[in-house]
Amino acid sequence: MIQKITTDHSQLLFDVAATRRIEQRAASSLPPHTLMQRAGLSVARLAMAVAPHARRIWIACGPGNNGGDGFEAATHLHQWGKKVVVTWTGTDKNALPPDAQAAYQKAVAAGVALTDGPPQNFDFCIDALLGIGGTFDPAREGTARMLQWLHLMAKSAAPCLAVDLPSGLNADTGAYKGTKSAIHSGAAHFDIDWSGARFTLALLTLKPGFFTGQGRDNAGQLWFDDLGIDLTAKEPPSARLLGADSRIQQQRLHSSHKGSFGDVAILGGESRPGSHMAGAALLAASAALHAGAGRVFVALLGDSAITVNPLQPELMFRGPDALDLRAQVVVCGCGGGDAVKGVLAKVLSVASRLVLDADALNAIANDTQLQSLLKARAARDKHGFATVLTPHPLEAARLLQTTTSVVQSDRLQAAAKLAEVYQAVVVLKGSGSVIAAPGQTSCINASGNALLATAGTGDVLAGIIGARLAGGLTAFDAAASAVFAHGHASDEWLRTRPAETLTASALAASI
Repeated sequence: MIQKITTDHSQLLFDVAATRRIEQRAASSLPPHTLMQRAGLSVARLAMAVAPHARRIWIACGPGNNGGDGFEAATHLHQWGKKVVVTWTGTDKNALPPDAQAAYQKAVAAGVALTDGPPQNFDFCIDALLGIGGTFDPAREGTARMLQWLHLMAKSAAPCLAVDLPSGLNADTGAYKGTKSAIHSGAAHFDIDWSGARFTLALLTLKPGFFTGQGRDNAGQLWFDDLGIDLTAKEPPSARLLGADSRIQQQRLHSSHKGSFGDVAILGGESRPGSHMAGAALLAASAALHAGAGRVFVALLGDSAITVNPLQPELMFRGPDALDLRAQVVVCGCGGGDAVKGVLAKVLSVASRLVLDADALNAIANDTQLQSLLKARAARDKHGFATVLTPHPLEAARLLQTTTSVVQSDRLQAAAKLAEVYQAVVVLKGSGSVIAAPGQTSCINASGNALLATAGTGDVLAGIIGARLAGGLTAFDAAASAVFAHGHASDEWLRTRPAETLTASALAASI
């Protein structure tokens, strides 16, 4: 059954290796070619649904089973009265995998037009070139043709439907080598940017790469068909997509008081002559307050700190030494500057529940002693200690002593490695934020949009996580709940106020 993927529901995600195992088990219990037949019918049905008035449909088929799905779809569309033109990168049908070969023969027998080159005019196109595990290998015959065809699809205004995943997208990581990237293939050079609408129909499983890295931009509107296979049997998920149904509602009894929902202490916002970063700490504090913390304390660093915020009088200002680190949830690092180094050793050693962000992470990345103190917190977890790290890709790269490009090339792996190295919950921010923890299935966030790409929104997220921790959630649940709420607020803003810019302070107030 075809379903549109939205942020309403959580989903199980399966990487390429897990998908292949599921496919092999399913194929062994079904008549030959069944999965490809189901896939091709699903592609054809979705094409009719999203482009019912399309008259001439171009289907570009590759050399493997993804191409076979395209041949199957072509047969159905042809039989339903559509003008279908198929181009194929191969030259010998006997070189096709068995299922794809059967689909090719069926299309030819049905009278589907196979041509050497794309049609001059088409009003819908289907990308059936590369499937899971497929890459643009310049040394492989047919790669140049695939790139040329993708270029033509992208330049046209015709909507495009990708079969299983967009050609060039890494199904596991979300790294993309295709559109919006420079591609070199021999003497040819392409810099492709899509003009028309983009759709992707994921088949059998949803893959992690759709939702993080460059996946969301390149998949476009995402649809899914499990092809009638039970995905919960035998195969554990590789990751989980966070949807609205995964939100944890914290119960608030009528007899509650402000102490019922915990205290959050924001430690950061270095203020000194010539440099004032109190705004970052105040954003985190405002977010914690709006996210439901009972009391929020602000401890600004430096000798030029303010002592009250008249626009948010509920915030209580304290000196860093006056904080009760054992009792309060500490959010440390937002706008901390160089001054945060002076308080981190004590915070890491004493604070029971801790969110580390921004300058606190940079200080730890440059100090082996602080790294040791951070790792030592894991041994005290059984006594209630909890730690959440919230790096953006550059901060994650510093903590892992690598580069941002390495982190972004496999965000799931980078987040999991950070969690393992530092024995903490990690929120790797970015498109499709990843939440990872030692021994747990990682989550990818489904909510959020480009409105969050502005200064201060990371501070807001840190404050929300602090409030969730103060409310009694575990570190992992607090992080996951906060990340989804943070993204959902930006989605609601885009839906209700599409012409207005979303600032970090407005985001904090909207939680």
